Amino acid sequence: MTNVEKVKEKLYETNASLVVLYANGECKAYYQNRIKDIKEILQQDKTALQGAIIADKVIGKVAGSILAVAGVKEIYADVMSQYAIPVLEENHIKYVYKHLTDYIQNNDKTGMCPMENKYKEEKNLHKIFDEMIGIEANS
Repeated sequence: MTNVEKVKEKLYETNASLVVLYANGECKAYYQNRIKDIKEILQQDKTALQGAIIADKVIGKVAGSILAVAGVKEIYADVMSQYAIPVLEENHIKYVYKHLTDYIQNNDKTGMCPMENKYKEEKNLHKIFDEMIGIEANS
């Protein structure tokens, strides 16, 4: 079983929203929605996700951008937005998804997620990281 298969399996076994296999071999499940867990992990240590393998329920442009800047090397997503794929490919991040969608939906499922809509055309991933995480990626 590959490492990405391991984090994917743990995502489903624990009903987590995010599973991280850290570069040091530690594997942890997280349970908050949207990007809250990713944000908290990086606010505590902005280098924490370097070389990590991630399994997440949903990866859109914003999460993909943050994870790219953070140095994640591989991602599994239950649902992935088409906006995330160029970001992952340009940053040489391996990815696998169960479902590909045109965009991430808002909470009401009536349209596009406001953050996906805000950043869908943004090319500067560091700007997305800095604005969403609240710390500078390069500091």
